[in-house]
Amino acid sequence: MSQTSTLRRLLAALVVGLCAVFALTACGGSQSSSSDSSASASASDETWPKTVKDDNDQEVKLESKPEKIVSTAVTLTGSLLAIDAPVIASGGTSANTSISDDQGFFTQWGDKAKEKNVKSLYTGDPSAEKILAENPDLIVVSKSGADSAMDIYDQLKETGVPVYVMDYSDKDWEEVSQQLGELTGKQQKADELVKSFDERVNEVKDNIKEPEQPVTGMVYNAGSFKDDSGANIWTSESAQGKLLEKLGFKLADVPEDAVDKNSQMGQRSDIKPITGENLSKAATGKTVFLFASDDEGKDAYLKDSLVANTEAVKNKAVYALGQDSFRLDYYSSNNVLDQIETQLKK
Repeated sequence: MSQTSTLRRLLAALVVGLCAVFALTACGGSQSSSSDSSASASASDETWPKTVKDDNDQEVKLESKPEKIVSTAVTLTGSLLAIDAPVIASGGTSANTSISDDQGFFTQWGDKAKEKNVKSLYTGDPSAEKILAENPDLIVVSKSGADSAMDIYDQLKETGVPVYVMDYSDKDWEEVSQQLGELTGKQQKADELVKSFDERVNEVKDNIKEPEQPVTGMVYNAGSFKDDSGANIWTSESAQGKLLEKLGFKLADVPEDAVDKNSQMGQRSDIKPITGENLSKAATGKTVFLFASDDEGKDAYLKDSLVANTEAVKNKAVYALGQDSFRLDYYSSNNVLDQIETQLKK
């Protein structure tokens, strides 16, 4: 064997050996680049202390990875549970309603909370005393919605416990989960949930007949009297609106002169409050999706004289998406997909 051949074999062996040792470097091609990205993301998740800016435009410093999180917002607790963040206690809504269990937790994740021994702190107005009694190393507060605890924000912050404020009104559950994942060191789990959900969305899109476009998504409030009905119509900035758009549906426009500007919710970007007298003018979609509603709510809508002349009612293109769709998180969003797939199946 020539000296040149021997040298070539030695060089080849050396290259193979290096690739084996440094499997996550350039020898792995594009796959190694992906591995590097994942490894970097995981490393970033586990880098402590860290400082993050919240939706209250405040910098929140965490000295170490949170191990005892208290959520003051029942809307955010489901997302914390879904990414396996160590939430130990949570505020709740009224107990034993169409959307809540005996602890005031939402039905779509109530069993998960019990499994994880999440303590229900209160069902109603937030209590700083009960929150702080849990000795949390992180408190998560909602900036908007009925479960906001901004009234006691200063009281919580002055204790020195990190308080992170999130505004969920302009985010879908994926954005909420990824933001909370970055905060708690659970970014990889959040990314996995988003990926699996996107795959499920594509599966549902393939399995359904597209409804007549455009569509209106709303929470319908059936009144006892003719002028008593009303609705909150979801915009493209809401989690519900974003989910409908993700399915390829086009949201119908809502005339501005139909919106109740005097309503307490009139300044929010995720909904447009509508009074009964303007309901037919506002519900312009050829298809209507009723969130936070069951078949009883659907029947009431179809019988409501205020919307009798709308195209969706005339064609009976009205679909109820379940009581648990009032607040969307990983659990309820999957339930909504199941409802849509079942009712619009090819």
